[in-house]
Amino acid sequence: MKAGHRDHPNYWAFVLHRVSGVLLALFLPVHFQVLYLAIKKASAFDGFLAWAEMPMVKLAETVLILLLAAHLTGGLRLLALEFLPWRDGQKTIVALTGGISLVIGLVYLLNAA
Repeated sequence: MKAGHRDHPNYWAFVLHRVSGVLLALFLPVHFQVLYLAIKKASAFDGFLAWAEMPMVKLAETVLILLLAAHLTGGLRLLALEFLPWRDGQKTIVALTGGISLVIGLVYLLNAA
């Protein structure tokens, strides 16, 4: 049995939006811990900042920005689907949101280097 709906770009945009949302939600406790360190424990925060300069951490930050951009543009895609008239060019919307996500991530990567 072939699942034709899984071949459609909108299905994969849906999957990317959900996966990026879950991964961003998993990141939130780490983010809150870093904020706590910045407010309450300056010496520990300085240690974190030194650790954050490692290349693997920079790469992880870039992936995080890509996830955030993908989730944002995926959400905008959903809003467009819900509130704008249905058109045949839905694949174009998926391609645009994916491209915008990549541009945002690459701009961040270039600025982080």
